[in-house]
Amino acid sequence: MVDSALIQQCADPGLKPAIVEQFIERAGSQDPLAVTVRSGNRVVLVPKPTTPDEAMELIRQNIGRNSLRVGITQYPAGLGIMEAGELKLDIVDACANLKMGTALFAKVYRIVMKWYGNPTDKEALPQVFDDAIIAWQSGYFEGTAVFRAPDPGEVQVPEPDKEEPTSNATQPSADSAEEAVSDPVRDEARDGDPNKAGIRVNLSGIGAE
Repeated sequence: MVDSALIQQCADPGLKPAIVEQFIERAGSQDPLAVTVRSGNRVVLVPKPTTPDEAMELIRQNIGRNSLRVGITQYPAGLGIMEAGELKLDIVDACANLKMGTALFAKVYRIVMKWYGNPTDKEALPQVFDDAIIAWQSGYFEGTAVFRAPDPGEVQVPEPDKEEPTSNATQPSADSAEEAVSDPVRDEARDGDPNKAGIRVNLSGIGAE
């Protein structure tokens, strides 16, 4: 389990610590240097990085060609950069990665909450959380590309119960899921090819009013 002090210090304040723990357990990693590489619907076997420099080199070798998830929160590595030369070391820094990942997940959670009508009934919250996890992993929720969508606004993400029912959210195909990671915003003119996509997402607005 990720250290509670790290969560308190680095996680997005819009998420309660219990939510962050569940998020990491469901869609993250215990290793800040973890790099998951996918090509289409296949996981590409790559050497496990043992240092930040090795992790960064692995990312640079694959970005633009394959979809990547990095770090404790398995943050989509293509977000917010135009090319490999713009990659910053903080993507594999435990605190920075946790901050980026939880901020983006909080936005995804708010999108799902809004679709559900911002329920306050605790019985509905596990379903919302489950669907938010699926949206985070796939990049889509009910036809919306969640990483590109505008943030619906500041709301404190409530804490669901531990039990999580089976989601009824629409799950996209494997190809759509990969496009969501490799093909973030402003790529419409690139014919949907994730290998040609101009990757540009401004994360500075996450959590902003």
